[in-house]
Amino acid sequence: MATTDTREEDAVRSDTGWITIAGKPGVSSLIDTLLDLPSTREFNKSELAEMAGVSRNTVGNHIDTLEQAGFVTEVPHAPRYRVDNESETFRLATQLDIAVRDATE
Repeated sequence: MATTDTREEDAVRSDTGWITIAGKPGVSSLIDTLLDLPSTREFNKSELAEMAGVSRNTVGNHIDTLEQAGFVTEVPHAPRYRVDNESETFRLATQLDIAVRDATE
């Protein structure tokens, strides 16, 4: 009888970081929009929803996750956000975006 490494079982059962973010309806559209925004562009939830082609509820449901993951940061003293271009997550997502675009052209 073969034994199974419990670490492998745990890895199979847990979601990847990518699915945690992009596996939620509308979030991939939000991330795609954020990757194309200039770092100085500020926006509120309604503006982000319009730019991404999703509902304001979708933005409201996922803005905290996007902030925790490092895709956006809240602008101090205002109900506005901007891309978090100082975040390693955002930097790596930008690199992935460029690599995929280059590979598929």
